Amino acid sequence: MQLLAVGLNHTTAPVSLREQLALAPEQLGDAVQAARGWFSRFNTRGEDEAALLSTCNRTEMYAASCAPDPLDASARFLADYHDLNFADLRPHLYMLPQHDAVRHAFRVASGLDSMVLGEAQILGQMKDAVRVADEAGGLGTYLHQLFQRSFAVAKEVRSTTEIGAHSVSMAAAAVRLSERIFDRVSEQNVLFIGAGEMIELCATHFAAHNPKSITIANRTLARGEALAARFNGSAIGLADLSERLAQFDVVIASTGSTLPLIGKGLVERAIKARRHRPMFMVDLAVPRDIEPEVGRLNDVFLYTVDDLAEVVRTGVESRQAAVAQAEAIIETRVQSFMHWIGDRAVVPVIRDMHESSEAMRLAELERARKLLAKGEDIETVLDALSKGLTAKFLHGPQQALHRAQGDERARLASLLPQLFRGRR
Repeated sequence: MQLLAVGLNHTTAPVSLREQLALAPEQLGDAVQAARGWFSRFNTRGEDEAALLSTCNRTEMYAASCAPDPLDASARFLADYHDLNFADLRPHLYMLPQHDAVRHAFRVASGLDSMVLGEAQILGQMKDAVRVADEAGGLGTYLHQLFQRSFAVAKEVRSTTEIGAHSVSMAAAAVRLSERIFDRVSEQNVLFIGAGEMIELCATHFAAHNPKSITIANRTLARGEALAARFNGSAIGLADLSERLAQFDVVIASTGSTLPLIGKGLVERAIKARRHRPMFMVDLAVPRDIEPEVGRLNDVFLYTVDDLAEVVRTGVESRQAAVAQAEAIIETRVQSFMHWIGDRAVVPVIRDMHESSEAMRLAELERARKLLAKGEDIETVLDALSKGLTAKFLHGPQQALHRAQGDERARLASLLPQLFRGRR
């Protein structure tokens, strides 16, 4: 059974490709089952494990498989499942075997592989992905252990280092970028499209600057109203965007929609109605909520998650000591996990040894009982029992030693005395 991680992230692929591999939360379970079905082509025993993690910055699969080339099988699954050409996708994928996959999982959970160094949101996203994979039947012994240890490592890193200290979040970065377009957020009308965790974070950051108004646009109006009430704002339905968009100076979008909610034509009409006053827009969704062509319009300043990378890297240098400390913790925990995997590899051997030894014991015990039933002396029977067990235990090693030649015989000759040396 081989552990692995295959996927792409913000460092290996642009948002235009990441959105093609993105999976909505409700799609993860089906994808996990499809992955296990894909592996069953190579392993009919059905022991393969799979889990998928998909966020705005990454889509990746963790697996444990007995396939002949599980890394290649996993990469081809991602291409096939998303109906993409494998040759086009392959250059953007990282394909990590065994300890590299373990290290990657630990780093992702700890926020070291995020666009925002040390951000905590990814840990919750990973826990959600693991829960879905478990419900879909994708977790077995290997992945269960991998993720439980990933969560433990993340907790240790965050509690013993300052990796998350002064972290510039995507929400804070959006505020900073808006201040490059408008002198004061307090003079702007701000629209948030969506009502999820990222929108909540953004609304919190913008609300701290007391904008002129805050409006939440959401498919479910009641949920939008509940969020808007926290910031003394108002809520509208997505259907109202066509009539209301021109009223807003700042637009932040982050929904789970698989198709864009705001097109070029809608924004063109809004800019015309605004008499070409500038509009600042941030699309934090993957797949994107705002058509990329919107960014080509005059008087529109459109940013995606990738465009925020320079801003969120601010302060990384000051946290390099914390990064080094976190990496040291992770490396130690990787070695511990690989030791556990090594122990797992010998479990079948130990089980076979126990089974064969038990068969020998029962055979000799039955022979002893028969001798006792015939009236044989108990000391004679016990002596025969002990000699019989010794002979059977030594028969296999002796035969292996006799059959071996050269270096193999020398290795066995040095190893066997250690195996059969009794406690003193």
